[in-house]
Amino acid sequence: MTWRLVGSILAAAFAIGVPYAVGVQATDAVGFTGKTIASGTFDEINVFNSVIPPEAWRGWLKSDVWLSWQKTKGKSDLYIQSNTWEIGGTTGWHSHPGHSLIIITSGIVTDYESDGRHCTAKVYDATVQPQTLVDSGGDHIHQIVNTGKTTATGYAVQLIPSGAVRRIGADQPADCPF
Repeated sequence: MTWRLVGSILAAAFAIGVPYAVGVQATDAVGFTGKTIASGTFDEINVFNSVIPPEAWRGWLKSDVWLSWQKTKGKSDLYIQSNTWEIGGTTGWHSHPGHSLIIITSGIVTDYESDGRHCTAKVYDATVQPQTLVDSGGDHIHQIVNTGKTTATGYAVQLIPSGAVRRIGADQPADCPF
């Protein structure tokens, strides 16, 4: 190979890679710190729970019904994470390959979510009592921003396929001007 050919290949790779890298960098967390406090790997999970309400679900699901079903094929990694958002801090736009159960324990944060067509914003104010939210993961992307006047804190429990990347950076969606 000649140096000219090698140089052309490197220039092409750089030209293709730089726009992608710049887009990914735009989603970095700023003023946000997440610390894993425990993790473990589970074999396949196949659990079903059910509370059978009186009167055979009161006319087929017209009352409070609690069901829980978690089924995985292959191993899964579980993470328990402590999160801190400085004032104005953000997780950056991202998704996860699995779901997260999140408890905001102090401060005020706003969860901005996009499915590619609609953008929603929901405020979680833990200044009175802890607030909970579920990040379903998968196709939708989101960012959580400290929109309060003090540091915000919380915990997340994440379940993902074993060995998968926990956070998948995303560009800011066109439908979310936040």
